[in-house]
Formats: sequence, structure tokens, C-alpha cells
Amino acid sequence: MAAAPLPPLSAPLPAPEAAPLSEGARIVNTFIAPSKTFTDLRRNASWWAPFLLLIIVSTLFAYTVGAKVGYGKAGENVLATRPKQWDQIQSMKADEREKIMQRVEKQTMIGTYAFPVIDLILLLIVSGLLLATFTFGANAKVPYKVALAIVVYASLPGVVRYLLATLTLFAGMSPDAFNVQNPVATNLGLLFSATDNPVLYTLGSMIDIFAIWTLVLTAIGFTCVSKVKRGTALAIVFGWYIAFMVVIAGLTSLAS
Repeated sequence: MAAAPLPPLSAPLPAPEAAPLSEGARIVNTFIAPSKTFTDLRRNASWWAPFLLLIIVSTLFAYTVGAKVGYGKAGENVLATRPKQWDQIQSMKADEREKIMQRVEKQTMIGTYAFPVIDLILLLIVSGLLLATFTFGANAKVPYKVALAIVVYASLPGVVRYLLATLTLFAGMSPDAFNVQNPVATNLGLLFSATDNPVLYTLGSMIDIFAIWTLVLTAIGFTCVSKVKRGTALAIVFGWYIAFMVVIAGLTSLAS
């Protein structure tokens, strides 16, 4: 007796596509489920929402610095970490010193409020450098707009950093202890004196919880939109950051 024919095999069902994320959901998932956010960037590489959030928080921080510390004091604190420059100013005549300090106050205020503009320029440059490295060093096929969106979303830990800095000022942080360039004690800069060991202080300040968080998110982002392995992505991102640290340390050494 002939065996009964087997029923035809049904074709496997395609895996369901992930539901598109809203801008708010992408921001939240950057902190709790970053792979979801970065994978969604392949669908839509919009980055205006996280950058707008950075603008709002950094502006709040700038206002708080002016209200709780004063830009004259903030600028003076920064100069005090540069012994050569500070000694030169202190040796000037009173009227010349006053003019210099007024200029420093104005520059500090402008620089703090202008951070979003400066940050955008840096994000554009960093996106280009990383894209070139991933393209030619790891054979990744990532459009520039996606690379830029990755870098912008990965910078969202900066929002938490600015909020913490703002809260510490409202909580009564002493203006004498405030450094507008390093406003939160989340890095190894705490171990060194900015006056006695400026190079070590600069390097320590760059080994920061939020900086490392941002670097890891950036690496995750590039692995989610390309076939690059996680280890390779981490090596590229951290390699560039270490190179940047060396350059900044060298410039600090020359200025010290």
C-alpha cells in the first residue's frame, strides 16, 4: 500500500517588525533599552528631540550659574586653575585687572549659554570622524545622517549631568568650590588639584561616568545599525576618545 502523501510544509512566517518609536520613546529607551532606540534610527534618523532637550537643560544650567554663583565668580574660579595666567592677571594694575575680569565674566557667560551651538559643531565633527573610521576601518555602511543621530542620542547622559549640576547649585553648593567646566563630582579629577597638577586634573576630569556612558551608547548605536561587532565598535569609539584626551592633556601642559 502506498504511503499517504505528506502535507506541504507551510512557509515560515516573517518575523514581525518592531513598532516605530515616538521621539519621546526613543529618548526614554536611550536610558533603559538603548538598542531599541538605535535600531529605530535606521527607520528615521531624526535627532531634533534629544538636541532640543539638551538645549533646554543646558540653558537652565546657564541661568542657575548666573543666579547662584555669578559669572564673575565662575570665570575667576576657572582662571584660578591656570596658575600662569592667574598670576599674570594678579600682577596687573587694579584698573587693568578689573577690565580683564569684566571681559572674563562676559566670555564665561557667553560660553555657558552658547554651549548648544558649540556642542552641535562638536557633534557634527565627531559624527564625521566616527563615520569615516567605521566605514574604512570596519567596512560599515552607515549614512551620515544616521551616524549623527547616533551621536546625538548617545549624548543624552549629558542631560542628567546638567540636571545634577543644577540641583547641586540650588542645594547650596559653595560658589568658591564651583567650576563651570567641571560642575559635577563624577570623575577622577577629584583626586588631583587643578592648580598643582593641571595635566592630571584634566585627564582625571575626562575619565567621567557620563563620558564613559556616552561612549558605550555610541558603540551600541553603531552595532545596531551595521554589522560591526560590539568589541570593534567599543575599540573605535574609546580609541578616538583616548586620542582626544592625549591632545587635551598636551595643550594643558603647554598652557601650565
